[in-house]
Amino acid sequence: MISRAKSRFIRGSAQKARLVIDQIRGCRVEEAFAILKFSPKRAAHTIEECLKSAVANAQQKDSMVDVDDLRISKAVIEGGPIMKRIRPAPMGRAFRILKRFHHVTIEISNEG
Repeated sequence: MISRAKSRFIRGSAQKARLVIDQIRGCRVEEAFAILKFSPKRAAHTIEECLKSAVANAQQKDSMVDVDDLRISKAVIEGGPIMKRIRPAPMGRAFRILKRFHHVTIEISNEG
């Protein structure tokens, strides 16, 4: 049984979020929660929320599912839209500020 969850339009760069998602890809769900809980990265919190949602979706689909048997089969970070802002610079120039977003997709399935 495959269950998935998506979190979209999360503030932060996709490059930094991929550092966190690479650590939990292929892990058991319990192990992934432990890794995310102690990760100092800011993206770990939103990825943890998305993983909780995927587990809840699996339990909603099948009430007999055992959380210990769930494994992360697919975890993807995709780049989202970029908000462009202008910051005044010296001599009448302007620097561009890029406020980046990303999307998280987590898919979990039974080990067996």
